[in-house]
Amino acid sequence: MRVDGAVIGDIGPGLLILVCAMDGDDATKSAALAAKISKLRIFPDDAGKMNRSLVDMGGAALIVSQFTLAADTSRGNRPGFSAAAKPDDGRALYETFVADIAALGVRTATGSFGADMAVSLVNDGPVTIWLEN
Repeated sequence: MRVDGAVIGDIGPGLLILVCAMDGDDATKSAALAAKISKLRIFPDDAGKMNRSLVDMGGAALIVSQFTLAADTSRGNRPGFSAAAKPDDGRALYETFVADIAALGVRTATGSFGADMAVSLVNDGPVTIWLEN
């Protein structure tokens, strides 16, 4: 991941996690989501079956704040983002989530909250999963 041309976050095998703090989210939701993600059996075992978690395989997490996941496109062609947490709350929840994942033994790298980031991804699979809690 780059900001202003400089690499600020880089991982090897693991997950790119796009996080959107929504209005009303709290630290309890963050901890539950971190626990869920760390235990998802989505990585291949020796037989090639999705049977290993991020923790099992020693993977890392590149965690990027992405408020645009809150986009409401139900009324017209311009997305609305009023369901996203306010910036100060979003930043606090993002930082809490990063700490929650790291506390579970996952190496983390992060984006820069609110920055214009260029995120590169090699999607091995591809597997993309939307989680809400």
